[in-house]
Amino acid sequence: MARALLIWTGFVLALLLPLTFAATSEYLAWRDPVYIAAGLAGVIALCLLLVQPLLARGWLPGLHLPLGRLVHRAVGVLLVATVVVHVAGLWITSPPDIVDALLLRSPTPFSVWGVASMWALFAAALLSLLRRRLSPRSWRVGHASLVSIVVLGGAVHAMLIEGTMTTTSKAVLCGLAMTATMAAVATPWLRARRRAPGKE
Repeated sequence: MARALLIWTGFVLALLLPLTFAATSEYLAWRDPVYIAAGLAGVIALCLLLVQPLLARGWLPGLHLPLGRLVHRAVGVLLVATVVVHVAGLWITSPPDIVDALLLRSPTPFSVWGVASMWALFAAALLSLLRRRLSPRSWRVGHASLVSIVVLGGAVHAMLIEGTMTTTSKAVLCGLAMTATMAAVATPWLRARRRAPGKE
């Protein structure tokens, strides 16, 4: 019970602190509501990148694997929605910048990473819809590869932006998301190696 409480406390703090810093940032003082909504949607999307691997592997106490994966699918839909809101809001506030980013001709490096992460996310969502038509191995390799790009691209995108999130909270959140994703991707491979003939 104490271990579960400790895990959940750390998990909630890892999500709430970046969101709190972003929502109270001085960068938002003179921004219009659409820009604020777009920025906070991006922060929420980054937070959800930490949530997803923990749900997929059933690593959150009380959310056993079948339930965790069910919530994982719902959070995946929410993740896609937050990214759409993020991009759409920025489009409304500054269409030329978004056009340049989507055409990969933006002078800001963070745009390329953000666009790569976005398209990988959309591809992962599409792959999820086609899961029943794929072999288990193809599904695992495809999904793991795409979500790895999503998390890496999203983390680099966030770290290169000087925005509403503090550097420390942003670095911690990105580090946790990348670590959780790598662990979730590696777990099936490590289990398969243990079960291989000749392995104890």
